[in-house]
Amino acid sequence: MKLITGMKICALVLPMVLAGFLVSRSQAADSAGAAKAYFAGGCFWCMEEVFEKVPGVTSVTSGYMGGRAENPTYEQVSAGGTGHAESVEVIYDPAKVSYSKLLDAFWHNVDPVTPNAQFCDHGSQYRAVIFYQGEEQKHAAEESRRAIEQSQRLTQPIVTELTKASQFYPAEDYHQDFYKKNPIRYKFYKFNCGRAQRLEEVWGAP
Repeated sequence: MKLITGMKICALVLPMVLAGFLVSRSQAADSAGAAKAYFAGGCFWCMEEVFEKVPGVTSVTSGYMGGRAENPTYEQVSAGGTGHAESVEVIYDPAKVSYSKLLDAFWHNVDPVTPNAQFCDHGSQYRAVIFYQGEEQKHAAEESRRAIEQSQRLTQPIVTELTKASQFYPAEDYHQDFYKKNPIRYKFYKFNCGRAQRLEEVWGAP
């Protein structure tokens, strides 16, 4: 009787364990085979432009991640009181672009040695973060950071955060594809913020 009971328990538990494993392996992918990645690199307008130009990326959404409040507004996040960072959700085709390639695009478009700021934007809401999903993304992010450290390209310690992804809240509609809908205002902001100039200081000429 004990043996039968044990076998029954195994029969019930094993599928649950396997299901949990499969969920953890595919938690960054949706049913259509697309995958998701989350990053924060200062102004989300600029990070949208970066990732939408990566071949294999199908869409990028500006939003907020890493904070305490539910359904935060831009006014709340920009005031710095919710703990969120301006972030982007990147949906991509893993058959066309790897997560490592996205990491490379991320690193070369942020200032990884300045805490709680990116370029002209200051405050924790503009901090640079890799929001990883699962152990594979975490390991890849750690390896990418280690590779940069070992290259000795940077003269200061990397302070970019590696943090487990939490709830992502899409930003208001007027923020989505801002660089396309408001190109003059966007270019004016980007130039005056010194983003390109600082990136060249950190990473060299494009």
